[in-house]
Amino acid sequence: MKEYKVKKSYSEINEKIRSGKVVVVTAGEMIDIVKNDGPVKAAKLVDVVTTGTFAPMCSSGAFINFGHSVPTIKASKVWLNNVPAYAGIAAVDCYIGATEPCEDDPLNKVYPGEFNYGGGHVIQDLVAGEKVHLKATAYGTACYPSRLVEKEISIATLPNAVLCNPRNGYQNYNCAVNLTNKTIYTYMGTLKPRAGNANYCSAGEFSPLFNDPHYKTIGLGTRIFLGGGTGYVTWHGTQHKPSAKRNEKGVPVTPAGTMWVMGDLKNMSPDWLVGVGLQGYGCSLTVGLGVPIPVLNEEIAAYTGISDDEIFTQIIDYGNDYPNGISKSYGQVSYAQLKSGFITFNGEKVPTVPLSSLSKAREIADILKEWISKGRFFLGEPQFTLPDG
Repeated sequence: MKEYKVKKSYSEINEKIRSGKVVVVTAGEMIDIVKNDGPVKAAKLVDVVTTGTFAPMCSSGAFINFGHSVPTIKASKVWLNNVPAYAGIAAVDCYIGATEPCEDDPLNKVYPGEFNYGGGHVIQDLVAGEKVHLKATAYGTACYPSRLVEKEISIATLPNAVLCNPRNGYQNYNCAVNLTNKTIYTYMGTLKPRAGNANYCSAGEFSPLFNDPHYKTIGLGTRIFLGGGTGYVTWHGTQHKPSAKRNEKGVPVTPAGTMWVMGDLKNMSPDWLVGVGLQGYGCSLTVGLGVPIPVLNEEIAAYTGISDDEIFTQIIDYGNDYPNGISKSYGQVSYAQLKSGFITFNGEKVPTVPLSSLSKAREIADILKEWISKGRFFLGEPQFTLPDG
C-alpha cells in the first residue's frame, strides 16, 4: 500500500465543515496552488476541491409517480405534454426519458428537424413549477378498472419525482469534425463540410472525472450537486470504460469513465436542468453536475491540479468514420487549444465550438464551494468507488 505524507479522512473533513474550518477551492483555483506549492503542501492546505460541468447529457430522465386516481388505473401507456413516457413499471409509475420527442413531432421528415419539445423539456417544465398534462391509458383489471386518466400535474402535486440519469459526466469526449462535402447534424451539433468547424463537449479542467481520473473518491454514495439540488452517484454509468488509453498522468485521452446519478427532482432548478433540441438530431437535457473532491492525500491534490494544457482528446470524423464504426483519430488536441477558439487541422485554422458551458461549470464549482464553506453540504463517503481498469 502506498504511503502518503498527508492523510485525511472523510469524517475529519466533514468535522471541519461542521466547525467552519474547512478550506475549499474550485478546480480552477487549485491549479495554481499545486503549481506554486507542490502537491504535499497543497494537500495540507486544501480540504475539498469543487468541480462542475453543464452540458447536454442524453442518457438522463426522471422516474415519476403520478398518484392513484378514483377509480384506480394500472397505466400501460403514459404521455406527459404529449411526450411518451415508459409505463411498464407499476400502476402509476413512469419514466420520462430526456431524448423522447413529442408524439406529433415531425422528426426529420423535413430535414433537418427542429425537435422543439421532448422529454428534457418536460423535466425542465416540471422543476419550473409549470403544469404538465398527463394522459394515461390502460386495458383495465379487477383491481385497476379505469382505462383512461387525464389530468394536470405539477412538481408540487406529484407524490414522487426522481431524476435518474444512467450516464452523466463523461470523462473526456471526442472533438468532432466532418470530412465529407455536405453539412451534417449530430449529437455533437451541426458540423460544416470539409472540417469547417470542430465541436467539443467538456469543461476540461473543471470536469469532475478529470480531477479524479482513477476514481479514488467517487462511487456509490458520493454526494454531488445535481440539477441545482443535491444528488448522489449511485453506480458507474453506462459505457463506463476505465480501460481507455491514458497519458503519463493517468488522464484518459479518449472517452472513459461515466457516472450514474440520482436526486430528488422536487429540489432541483430549471436553471440547471434545461431541455434542448439539437437540430437534425433530437431532444436532450442539459444537466448541471458538480462533484466535490476530498483532498485525502497528496496524490489526490496532484490530480486536482490538472490544467487544460495537460488534458487531450481525439479529433474524430463524424461524416463517414463514426456512423460506420470506423475507429480512427485524425490527431490529438488539448482543451487549452480547443478553448482558445481555434485549432490547426490539416494545416488550416479551424474554429472550435463548445457544447459545454465553461461559465456555467465555473458557477457550479463556486456554488458547491459556498455550500460546503457555509456548512450546508457535507461529503458523502462512497461505499465503494467506480471501477478502475
